[in-house]
Amino acid sequence: MRVLVQRVASASVDVGERRVSEIGPGLLVLLGISRDDRPEAADKLAEKVRALRIFADEHGRMNEPLGEREILCVSQFTLYADARKGNRPSYIEAAPGEQALPLYERFCERASAKRGEFGAHMSVSLVNDGPVTILLEA
Repeated sequence: MRVLVQRVASASVDVGERRVSEIGPGLLVLLGISRDDRPEAADKLAEKVRALRIFADEHGRMNEPLGEREILCVSQFTLYADARKGNRPSYIEAAPGEQALPLYERFCERASAKRGEFGAHMSVSLVNDGPVTILLEA
């Protein structure tokens, strides 16, 4: 499981003309699920994301966890792209939808995250809060 965590002032997801979800200050999480991932990985990463100390404390240092801020989680199978050979990425390591969906839902529930629309072509908008981007793997 790969998670790209972006600290944001706000983020939203649209499918076509419909707003699916939006958050204020918090984290935009792009979640990639591999063929080998298990429920325990989703639990571990959800807890890790919520505990990341990447928000400014009273001294301006990144020392505070998520707290009352929000999470927006978007499924992102392309985090498992392999472009080592040629110019067309292979997604063979990414879990198929029927395997990935329950793990995506589990991660979102465990992280108390708002969601994108699994499997849809989404437009994701965000306003960075600093440039803070963290890659996590389980």
